[in-house]
Amino acid sequence: MTSPGDLAGRALAGLRPPNRPRPTPPPVRTVPQLLAWRAGADLDRVAVEVDGPGARTLTFHEWHTRARAAAAALASRGVRRGDRVGLVFGADGWIEFAVTYAATHLAGAAAVPLSDRLTGVQLEFALEHCEATAVVHGRGVEGAALARWRPVTLEELTTTGPDVSTVDAVEVGPTDVAQILYTSGTTGRPKGVVATHANLVQGFIADPRRLALAHSDRFLHAFPIGTNAAQTMLLGALTSRPACLCLTQFTPLRFARLIESSRAGTIFVVPTIAIELLNSGALAGRDTTAVRLVGSTAAPLPPAVAERLAAAFPQATIVNYYTSTEAAPAQTSMIFDPGRRDAVGRAVGGQVMVTDDSGQALPPGRTGQVWLRAEHPRSYFRDEAASAATFRGHWVRTGDVGRIDPEGYLYLLDRDVDIVKSGAFKVSTVEVEAALYEHPLVAEAAVVGVPHPVLGSALAAVVVSRPGADEPPMTLPELRRFLAGRLADHQLPARLALVDHLPRNEAGKVLKRELVGWLTEPPDRVDVAEDAQ
Repeated sequence: MTSPGDLAGRALAGLRPPNRPRPTPPPVRTVPQLLAWRAGADLDRVAVEVDGPGARTLTFHEWHTRARAAAAALASRGVRRGDRVGLVFGADGWIEFAVTYAATHLAGAAAVPLSDRLTGVQLEFALEHCEATAVVHGRGVEGAALARWRPVTLEELTTTGPDVSTVDAVEVGPTDVAQILYTSGTTGRPKGVVATHANLVQGFIADPRRLALAHSDRFLHAFPIGTNAAQTMLLGALTSRPACLCLTQFTPLRFARLIESSRAGTIFVVPTIAIELLNSGALAGRDTTAVRLVGSTAAPLPPAVAERLAAAFPQATIVNYYTSTEAAPAQTSMIFDPGRRDAVGRAVGGQVMVTDDSGQALPPGRTGQVWLRAEHPRSYFRDEAASAATFRGHWVRTGDVGRIDPEGYLYLLDRDVDIVKSGAFKVSTVEVEAALYEHPLVAEAAVVGVPHPVLGSALAAVVVSRPGADEPPMTLPELRRFLAGRLADHQLPARLALVDHLPRNEAGKVLKRELVGWLTEPPDRVDVAEDAQ
């Protein structure tokens, strides 16, 4: 029997010329266009879900409606096209952050996402540097650092705001600035990284058949607002089929419980989260079979950690994404391959090349500076000198050193600033750290260079031990013997230190400058330290 749906389908087919493919919708050019399309196409679908006390959801229709009201209120407070609006939120404010982010664009301004965990000095620096005209903050965010910007919560903003119908809509274009993200400042003063609307929606087509992560109902993360990883998740909520599930406070147990209870098909981590989750034992006995994709970003995933993730999530593909705040959305992507354990993948969404110090491209196999090419590149806000050193046309220097093999796979040697020149050798700290992670009792590891009277610099490894149920405690002499079988003599750390934790910033990156201080200050600054020679 022919159904009404079949009849309708045949009728529509008859209206189209034969053998002509269905027309492809034009690409989306701005974030407001993207939100408007999702609100129309997926009216009641949940876009963002926050797990924690008083778990909440935000549908696309609610997102669009609330953002329009907040945009009108921002305009009534004097926000104009081209202005910058500071958004200071904690992890429990993901829904309010998402609404305010979209509202800022609808008001014609650029969003400046900032974590509520930043110090007053850090907040003031960012807001002054970008010359913010307004600040919207989450509940519970306080501090004199925000006072001069007359900060308001989203609730206060919209309660006192005008009727949406009385405010003219502001049209933004692809080249208008959409957001400014401040780098972590681990190698110097934080820089504001500018992304246009074209950069953020690059390649997106308003076609329901092309939504990403179609295998999932939810994708889970625990990234702090104000980081590039978090912004990727926010844009993922707009461009993916599943809802974006945000964990308000990461602990291994909370994350593991949510993986199981939410039946999330995709989880996103950074290496530090992956390591902590695996070392905690929180996944033991849990059903992880719903997870089909584990994506790791922000830093290279140590091969030993990738192997442990594959064992913990037997149904999942383990993917390492490599990019930088400056280079996004250009990146390399690598499905973990035991045959290419150290590779970080081939280029997606752009191109990758390795050059010498003068910027000349090098042939496969040669080591040099890593560059990624973006169709709509980012830039530094009001920092011409830094921009000139990092951005050249569509190409972005990542600050990493690496090589590309003949098949186009990128291998990273190290951050340019983290390569240790010890005597006649240049040593990759990434390679030494990867060897340390092979040890079954190493929970975390970081390698730095410390001053040496003869060599100039010497390698020092700082490790956090994890207890093994059936193994004796790790000792530093035993760890050195372990490394001797995996590293060349010039790669062996001259000094090893055993500590109870590694210092990290809000994004989870190890503060290596602080580690150098731990190792060069008097020994009592380090829990346990021992000369390995």
